[in-house]
Amino acid sequence: MSQSPIKTHRQGGVLEVTLDRPKANAIDLETSRIMGDVFRDFRDDDELRVAIITGAGEKFFCPGWDLKAAADGDEVDGDYGVGGFGGLQELRGLNKPVIAAVNGICCGGGLEWALSADIILAADHASFALPEINSGTVADAASVKLPKRIAYHIAMEMLLTGRWLDAAEAHRWGFVNHIYPGADLMDKAREMASLLASGPPLVYAAIKEVVRDAEDSSFQDSMNRITGRQLPSIDVLYGSEDNLEGAVAFSEKRAPVWKGK
Repeated sequence: MSQSPIKTHRQGGVLEVTLDRPKANAIDLETSRIMGDVFRDFRDDDELRVAIITGAGEKFFCPGWDLKAAADGDEVDGDYGVGGFGGLQELRGLNKPVIAAVNGICCGGGLEWALSADIILAADHASFALPEINSGTVADAASVKLPKRIAYHIAMEMLLTGRWLDAAEAHRWGFVNHIYPGADLMDKAREMASLLASGPPLVYAAIKEVVRDAEDSSFQDSMNRITGRQLPSIDVLYGSEDNLEGAVAFSEKRAPVWKGK
């Protein structure tokens, strides 16, 4: 029986998901379906609060689509699984924080996978690109996401030329939050995850739903849905014990105890 290309580790409310598919952590259809199942289960597990995604080894985070598998018959428009390519970018209702710990080469669909996270941390030797232009395909998800995340002209240069950015330039353009020495990357990711796991899960859920809703809405339309409690996570939050706990803890000058209900 072949070894699973996805390794998971639970520590308290944190789930670490490691893409481990030698030689380069490329994603084929089967791997993407496994990833979708992993992230769906993460979404639906009330005990899990935060996920960290990373690649095995020190050279590759993920180069994206497995072109060798494609040459052997994997269809580019095949069944990627419940969450779309990489299990994250089309997974509905994922209202928990996800941290990407980019430990090396991050390109093509691998960059799209990283962009599906909420926070991106990078090793100082990491590099980023969208080289699909050279293989006759379109970086579809990146074409949607990247011009909204960084300066339009930089995003278009990456899409149209396939040029590489090192970690420092990625940080300068704003799609990497922090850069760390490679040896420190996972410790820093776990530190960030621990901080988030101690926070208010219902508030996180509301933030993520509001951000998604606002992507294709006017400011006023989004505000109307928020104040009218038309977004499910907002309605749950404002009727929750945690919402009251926040106010009580503030008045009592103590740290709040979040229950997620």
